[in-house]
Amino acid sequence: MAKLNVVLFEPEIPANTGNIGRTCVATGTRLHLIEPLGFSLSEKAIRRAGMDYWKELEVFRYVNYREFLEKNPGARIYMATTKGQHVYTEVSYEPDCYLMFGKESGGIPEEILVQHPGDCVRIPMLGETRSLNLSNSVAIVLYEALRQNAFSHMKLQGELHRLCWEEE
Repeated sequence: MAKLNVVLFEPEIPANTGNIGRTCVATGTRLHLIEPLGFSLSEKAIRRAGMDYWKELEVFRYVNYREFLEKNPGARIYMATTKGQHVYTEVSYEPDCYLMFGKESGGIPEEILVQHPGDCVRIPMLGETRSLNLSNSVAIVLYEALRQNAFSHMKLQGELHRLCWEEE
Protein backbone atom coordinates (compact mmCIF):
# COMPACT_ATOMS: atom_id res chain seq x y z
CA MET A 1 0.00 0.00 0.00
CA ALA A 2 1.38 3.40 -0.99
CA LYS A 3 2.01 5.85 1.84
CA LEU A 4 3.68 8.70 0.03
CA ASN A 5 5.34 11.74 1.54
CA VAL A 6 5.38 15.37 0.40
CA VAL A 7 8.27 17.48 1.68
CA LEU A 8 8.17 21.28 1.55
CA PHE A 9 11.55 22.95 1.94
CA GLU A 10 11.07 26.31 3.69
CA PRO A 11 7.58 27.11 2.29
CA GLU A 12 6.79 30.82 2.31
CA ILE A 13 3.13 31.22 1.33
CA PRO A 14 0.51 29.92 3.78
CA ALA A 15 -2.18 29.46 1.12
CA ASN A 16 0.07 27.11 -0.85
CA THR A 17 0.88 25.04 2.22
CA GLY A 18 -2.81 24.98 3.12
CA ASN A 19 -3.77 23.73 -0.35
CA ILE A 20 -1.01 21.12 -0.22
CA GLY A 21 -2.19 20.03 3.23
CA ARG A 22 -5.71 19.54 1.89
CA THR A 23 -4.34 17.47 -1.02
CA CYS A 24 -2.34 15.37 1.44
CA VAL A 25 -5.44 14.71 3.56
CA ALA A 26 -7.44 13.74 0.44
CA THR A 27 -4.74 11.31 -0.68
CA GLY A 28 -3.55 9.90 2.65
CA THR A 29 -0.12 11.45 2.12
CA ARG A 30 2.19 12.58 4.92
CA LEU A 31 3.37 16.22 4.87
CA HIS A 32 6.88 17.16 6.00
CA LEU A 33 7.74 20.83 6.59
CA ILE A 34 11.36 21.95 6.75
CA GLU A 35 11.77 25.26 8.58
CA PRO A 36 11.97 28.15 8.57
CA LEU A 37 8.36 28.62 7.50
CA GLY A 38 7.21 31.95 6.11
CA PHE A 39 4.09 31.87 8.31
CA SER A 40 2.72 30.64 11.61
CA LEU A 41 1.15 27.23 12.16
CA SER A 42 -0.43 28.20 15.45
CA GLU A 43 -3.92 26.89 16.12
CA LYS A 44 -5.29 30.44 15.75
CA ALA A 45 -3.55 30.97 12.39
CA ILE A 46 -4.76 27.60 11.09
CA ARG A 47 -8.35 28.39 12.15
CA ARG A 48 -8.19 31.86 10.58
CA ALA A 49 -6.98 30.35 7.30
CA GLY A 50 -10.00 28.00 7.24
CA MET A 51 -7.84 24.90 7.44
CA ASP A 52 -10.32 22.87 9.49
CA TYR A 53 -8.94 19.68 7.91
CA TRP A 54 -5.44 20.33 9.39
CA LYS A 55 -6.17 18.12 12.42
CA GLU A 56 -6.62 15.18 10.02
CA LEU A 57 -3.24 15.79 8.41
CA GLU A 58 -0.22 13.68 9.29
CA VAL A 59 2.37 16.48 9.45
CA PHE A 60 5.98 16.56 10.62
CA ARG A 61 8.17 19.63 11.20
CA TYR A 62 11.96 19.85 11.10
CA VAL A 63 14.24 22.72 12.11
CA ASN A 64 16.37 22.21 8.99
CA TYR A 65 17.20 19.87 6.13
CA ARG A 66 19.83 18.02 8.20
CA GLU A 67 17.25 17.13 10.87
CA PHE A 68 14.87 15.93 8.13
CA LEU A 69 17.56 13.56 6.81
CA GLU A 70 18.46 12.35 10.31
CA LYS A 71 14.84 11.53 11.17
CA ASN A 72 14.16 9.83 7.82
CA PRO A 73 17.26 7.68 7.23
CA GLY A 74 17.36 5.93 3.89
CA ALA A 75 14.44 7.96 2.52
CA ARG A 76 14.09 7.75 -1.26
CA ILE A 77 13.71 11.43 -2.18
CA TYR A 78 12.69 12.83 -5.56
CA MET A 79 13.33 16.55 -5.86
CA ALA A 80 11.09 18.68 -8.06
CA THR A 81 13.04 21.39 -9.83
CA THR A 82 13.07 23.16 -13.18
CA LYS A 83 16.67 21.86 -13.44
CA GLY A 84 15.63 18.20 -13.25
CA GLN A 85 17.22 15.68 -15.62
CA HIS A 86 14.05 13.59 -15.81
CA VAL A 87 10.46 14.49 -16.58
CA TYR A 88 8.36 13.57 -13.54
CA THR A 89 6.61 10.79 -15.51
CA GLU A 90 9.91 9.10 -16.44
CA VAL A 91 10.77 7.80 -12.97
CA SER A 92 9.25 4.94 -10.98
CA TYR A 93 7.98 6.15 -7.60
CA GLU A 94 8.27 3.72 -4.71
CA PRO A 95 5.18 3.34 -2.46
CA ASP A 96 6.85 5.17 0.44
CA CYS A 97 9.01 7.69 -1.39
CA TYR A 98 9.40 11.38 -0.59
CA LEU A 99 8.51 14.09 -3.09
CA MET A 100 10.40 17.26 -2.21
CA PHE A 101 9.52 20.78 -3.34
CA GLY A 102 11.39 24.01 -2.67
CA LYS A 103 10.30 27.38 -1.41
CA GLU A 104 8.28 29.56 -3.73
CA SER A 105 10.93 32.25 -4.21
CA GLY A 106 13.91 30.03 -4.96
CA GLY A 107 13.16 26.32 -5.06
CA ILE A 108 15.43 23.72 -3.50
CA PRO A 109 18.92 25.12 -2.89
CA GLU A 110 21.52 24.29 -5.54
CA GLU A 111 23.86 22.73 -2.94
CA ILE A 112 21.20 20.09 -2.23
CA LEU A 113 20.30 19.49 -5.88
CA VAL A 114 23.90 18.89 -6.99
CA GLN A 115 24.19 16.06 -4.47
CA HIS A 116 21.21 14.25 -6.08
CA PRO A 117 21.24 14.93 -9.86
CA GLY A 118 19.62 11.61 -10.76
CA ASP A 119 16.75 12.20 -8.33
CA CYS A 120 15.70 15.57 -9.73
CA VAL A 121 12.45 15.64 -11.69
CA ARG A 122 10.82 18.43 -13.65
CA ILE A 123 7.40 19.30 -14.98
CA PRO A 124 7.59 20.30 -18.67
CA MET A 125 6.58 23.89 -19.44
CA LEU A 126 6.51 26.09 -22.52
CA GLY A 127 8.93 28.86 -23.29
CA GLU A 128 10.42 31.01 -20.61
CA THR A 129 7.88 30.13 -17.92
CA ARG A 130 9.78 30.34 -14.62
CA SER A 131 7.70 27.83 -12.67
CA LEU A 132 4.22 26.64 -11.78
CA ASN A 133 2.43 27.44 -8.53
CA LEU A 134 3.81 25.25 -5.72
CA SER A 135 0.49 23.63 -4.80
CA ASN A 136 -0.20 22.82 -8.47
CA SER A 137 3.27 21.29 -8.86
CA VAL A 138 2.77 19.11 -5.78
CA ALA A 139 -0.60 17.89 -7.08
CA ILE A 140 0.82 17.04 -10.52
CA VAL A 141 3.76 14.99 -9.23
CA LEU A 142 1.89 13.43 -6.29
CA TYR A 143 -0.94 12.14 -8.47
CA GLU A 144 1.56 10.61 -10.89
CA ALA A 145 3.21 8.80 -7.98
CA LEU A 146 -0.22 7.67 -6.75
CA ARG A 147 -1.18 6.52 -10.27
CA GLN A 148 2.04 4.51 -10.57
CA ASN A 149 1.17 2.84 -7.26
CA ALA A 150 -2.33 2.04 -8.57
CA PHE A 151 -3.97 4.42 -6.06
CA SER A 152 -3.54 1.40 -3.77
CA HIS A 153 -5.01 2.82 -0.56
CA MET A 154 -7.62 4.85 -2.43
CA LYS A 155 -9.34 1.98 -4.24
CA LEU A 156 -12.08 1.43 -1.69
CA GLN A 157 -13.47 4.92 -2.24
CA GLY A 158 -13.34 4.42 -6.01
CA GLU A 159 -15.02 1.04 -5.74
CA LEU A 160 -17.81 2.50 -3.59
CA HIS A 161 -18.30 5.29 -6.12
CA ARG A 162 -18.49 2.75 -8.97
CA LEU A 163 -21.01 0.64 -7.04
CA CYS A 164 -23.20 3.68 -6.35
CA TRP A 165 -23.32 4.55 -10.06
CA GLU A 166 -24.15 0.96 -11.02
CA GLU A 167 -27.13 0.89 -8.64
CA GLU A 168 -28.79 3.94 -10.24
